[in-house]
Parts: sequence; structure tokens; C-alpha cells
Amino acid sequence: MKAFLILIVKALQIHYNPMNALSIPTWIIHISSVIEWVVAISLIWKYGELTQNHSWRGFALAMIPALISALSAFTWHYFDNPQSLEWLVTLQATTTLIGNFTLWAAAIWVWRSTRPSEVINISNKE
Repeated sequence: MKAFLILIVKALQIHYNPMNALSIPTWIIHISSVIEWVVAISLIWKYGELTQNHSWRGFALAMIPALISALSAFTWHYFDNPQSLEWLVTLQATTTLIGNFTLWAAAIWVWRSTRPSEVINISNKE
């Protein structure tokens, strides 16, 4: 059985590296999280269209840097963390930072858009 598995691994040119290899449950979590994030972006965008509240569509757009971050990590691990793709680690870190700020700003925008207009206009009164 062991020889058969080794043959399959060699046939598929999979290079097993115990330090970098992700388990099947970890891959399932990675893949399902990316799918979930894409679905969330789509649903939030549609909610913004249905409510005519453009701040929700802005929130959906603000989620894209975090998606890029996730896809960077996914790609890095899929190709077994090669030195040639090390720039993906920097991309992931950068888009995570940008995504945190864009989501923060979008959350404030959504919060302000849902406040009653009297509350918003109080600061404008002289």
C-alpha cells in the first residue's frame, strides 16, 4: 500500500514537505472560507442594491482586499511555499492591513448612513 501511495504522489508530482504541508481539514477550511467570503461580498452588494443604501455596496468593495489576502495565502500554500513566490507573503500582509482599514472605514460609513437624519444634522446647526 505504501509503495502504491508513493507511486501516486510521484505520478502527480506532489512534493510532500512535512514542515509546509497543510492537512486536508485545513485545506477544507481555507477553501470554504474563501467561498464564504465571496458569497458574503455578493450578498452584501445585493443588500445595498435592494435597500438603495450605497454604503453597503461600499462595504462589499471594502471586503475585496481581505479576499486578495486570502487568495495570496491560498496560492502560497498550494504551491508548497516556494521561494519564488515569497512576494505573496508581502502581498498578503499588505492587503490584510489595507483590508482592515477599508472595512473599518466602510463600517463607519454604514453606521452613519443608518443614523436618523436629525442626529446627523444636529452638528450642522448653528
